[in-house]
Amino acid sequence: MAALSAVCQRSLQALQPPAKLAGTVVHGFGRGSAQLGFPTANLAINWAEQLDTLTDEERDVRRFVDENRTGIYAAWAQVASGADRGVYKVAMSVGWNPHFGDLERKTIEAWLLHDFEADFYDQRLKLVVVGYVRPELKFDSFDELIREIRADGDFCGAALDGHAAWPADAHFAAP
Repeated sequence: MAALSAVCQRSLQALQPPAKLAGTVVHGFGRGSAQLGFPTANLAINWAEQLDTLTDEERDVRRFVDENRTGIYAAWAQVASGADRGVYKVAMSVGWNPHFGDLERKTIEAWLLHDFEADFYDQRLKLVVVGYVRPELKFDSFDELIREIRADGDFCGAALDGHAAWPADAHFAAP
């Protein structure tokens, strides 16, 4: 699949197997919607030092963040405890948000490529991460950052057309 931007080279590198994650949507810095115009769902990450103290879901999320590259990923997501339980395409950022440079820990921020009628903080989010798209980058300007996030969404939306069976996966059917 061709890149959509002269700044970032994008390609979908399939994750084998795809990562199945679930967790609670928590408040982030509020930049996704307010400053950037891309509402993101921040997935809770339990940073306990002892992984054996975590639930299976917390451990899966933590391992994903610890063991995978920072950058943009293509995924499918469902707000499993929300009013709209559809399964939607996602452009997902994993990392440090280098444009802002104010994070102490990595984040998982999922931009669900769907318009929801209401926020879904404290709701349960399920993800199937199917591929890595590009590395995390620091951009020269705020406008360039916005342009590249939009291009990430366009790329992920198109790339996920080739992975259309995932919305029917049992991961999204389970409570």
